[in-house]
Amino acid sequence: MKRRNFIKQTSIITSGFIADFTRKKERTPYMKKENDLIVLATNWGFDGDIFQFCEKASAAGYDGIEVWVPSDIKGISDLSQAINKYGLKLGLLAGGSDKDFSIHENQFQQSINKGISMNPIYINCHSGKDYFSYEQNKRLISFTIQQSKKSGTPIYHETHRGRSLFAGHVTKRFIDDIQELRLTLDISHWCNVHESLLADQDEMVNLALTRTDHIHARIGHAEGPQINDPRAPEWKEAVDAHLAWWDIVVERKRKEDKAITFLTEFGPPSYLPTLPFTNQPVANQWDINIYMMDLLRKRYNSK
Repeated sequence: MKRRNFIKQTSIITSGFIADFTRKKERTPYMKKENDLIVLATNWGFDGDIFQFCEKASAAGYDGIEVWVPSDIKGISDLSQAINKYGLKLGLLAGGSDKDFSIHENQFQQSINKGISMNPIYINCHSGKDYFSYEQNKRLISFTIQQSKKSGTPIYHETHRGRSLFAGHVTKRFIDDIQELRLTLDISHWCNVHESLLADQDEMVNLALTRTDHIHARIGHAEGPQINDPRAPEWKEAVDAHLAWWDIVVERKRKEDKAITFLTEFGPPSYLPTLPFTNQPVANQWDINIYMMDLLRKRYNSK
């Protein structure tokens, strides 16, 4: 399934009754240093149901999963049962899809509110659209800040192409203007947008790192949001650049005595390059993400 269609399909929000996802409990697992490093799995590209996915993620050694807010009550129920069965933490993705802002805003708000009811350790937002006005995108962000304060659920906004924080210089304006804005750093997108490893934008990048609370561990490069395989030596420069950025966030989080969350998010075709005429991926997506999980654990687990 294409990334755009995946996002659109899974971000459709239905109205009506929203049941409690789990029993109410104190929302402290992420804010306090309960676990130093929390690594989550993505179901993007996974060919199976939520129970099969959670079983595989748990067996592989993941601490939790990050998935889109389910579109219906059955999806909520299945997700609840699956994470409880396999003892996994839950991070959620939320957002809107419509090109009309008024419709999009309603989708976005319903997605956030439904996500809060599921008691995740955080909500990661695909916020707005790159073609919405600054004030429109700011309105969406302001809503999440208000809801986060009310609920105690951490809510972050992803640096993602096609969304409000699609580029570094645009994000800087939001950061300067909104003191409480917190980020999910997927800096692979900015490498693609700015067609570089951002060596000429240190000030902008460092500012974003001070607001980062969650990281999507995918490696981008000057010509795309995902290298074909992080194990390949030809990508060492790109891998090292991303690790250097993540190191800064991890060091800050440790000084703040807060847990560090990563999502291993190398995606399937066509994010993952394929061979011509066959559409066969040049590497195995699941194996790459397991490699990234192991790399993160070796690099960042407390001694």
